[in-house]
Amino acid sequence: MRDFFRTLTGRVVLVTAATAVVAVIVTALVAVPVAIRSVNLQIRAELVEQSKIAVELLTTEKQAARERIAIDLRDEKVEIYLVRRGVVDRPGLPARVVDQIAAGSQVNTRALVKGRPSFIVGQPLTGQASGVILTRSVATGTASRVLGSIWIAVLAGLGGGILAGALLARFIARPIRLAASAAARLSAGDRSVRISRQGPAEAADLAAAINHLAAALQISEGRERDFLLSVSHELRTPLATIRGYAEALADGVVAEDDAQKAGATMLAESERLDRLISDLLVLSRLEAADLPLDVVAVDVVDLVRAAGEAWAARCAPDGPLLRVQLAAEPIMVDTDPGRIRQVIDGLCENALRVVPAGRPLVLAAHAGQDGAVIEVRDGGPGFTDDDLKVAFDRGALNRRYRGIRKVGSGLGLALAARLVARLGGRISAGHAPEGGAMFTVELPYPDKPYVTRTLP
Repeated sequence: MRDFFRTLTGRVVLVTAATAVVAVIVTALVAVPVAIRSVNLQIRAELVEQSKIAVELLTTEKQAARERIAIDLRDEKVEIYLVRRGVVDRPGLPARVVDQIAAGSQVNTRALVKGRPSFIVGQPLTGQASGVILTRSVATGTASRVLGSIWIAVLAGLGGGILAGALLARFIARPIRLAASAAARLSAGDRSVRISRQGPAEAADLAAAINHLAAALQISEGRERDFLLSVSHELRTPLATIRGYAEALADGVVAEDDAQKAGATMLAESERLDRLISDLLVLSRLEAADLPLDVVAVDVVDLVRAAGEAWAARCAPDGPLLRVQLAAEPIMVDTDPGRIRQVIDGLCENALRVVPAGRPLVLAAHAGQDGAVIEVRDGGPGFTDDDLKVAFDRGALNRRYRGIRKVGSGLGLALAARLVARLGGRISAGHAPEGGAMFTVELPYPDKPYVTRTLP
């Protein structure tokens, strides 16, 4: 039984039954004084009518008729008093009532008669200081009779509350049970589960939330599989190269003159693997929000100038035509220079992969309205408008352009977006005036922080 009342069904039944019982009790407590008042008003009205009839009969009938009237009234628990010449025929009435009748006034009041609360109604008779007075005790025992029979209503209310609670609990608990069942199926790996949006608004909202969660998990896991396939492909290529040269060296196939070239190739491929693994580690730490940052005052102009000098050697003489466009004055921001340089290098690496020889690659730094602006523009194939919408999704562009043009692992842009966001900045992709892609990094001035955006 204790376990039953721990369930939603048990608690709903308990609450509805208790509500029904309390409602019956409160209704009874309110109804008792109303019932007593109603009975007493009826008694008083009847007493007034009886006094009028009694006066009329007593003034016209004979002695025998008067005695019958008195007997009939007593049968109805009405006491009759006669006042002659200002004197009442028997004691018990308040003196003020007798005085009012003797003075020729009507009486309609409530007072003690023989020690009992009673209604008193009196009518004067024709004659000197005469009249008739009727009394009847105020209704008693009404409250005890009402309260004595309340247990029937309490039992009826309890039964109705239990029945109503059981039906209500079943109606309320059904969507929750469906949601729990759907959640269990989701945890078991079934991403096709969906719940019908029926019932009250809250149940429909719960069903919609479960359905959206299932759809989001399905999409997320699909992207994760594609991403893992992409990364595994990127890992397999340099590993295959390293393994091939290693086997050739082990078998003595590579001549002594070609050993240096083989070693250089293996070193380059291992460095590529190292960069890929480093990107994966940094990205995972960014998503866990525990990446250490070294935020200091940085001159963005000097930062971009140093990046341009480093990339000039990689672009010449058979690569893109590198141009560096810098503001004339220093632009100071508070950021991590190493991480921003990592972003710039990643964007330049992407451009260097696809920009043809002789086409422009531009590094620019200038002051914006709210912060420093760093631009990486190129004259390569660029992106479509649809590409720009998913440019910072992990592996999205890799999946679109694999086999069409040179692509990386699909981690670089996602990593850049999360690094910039962690530093309180903003990054966006667009079309460059040079005809290719343009990436814009905005870093806030110290007194104008951006609101960090949630990135995909």
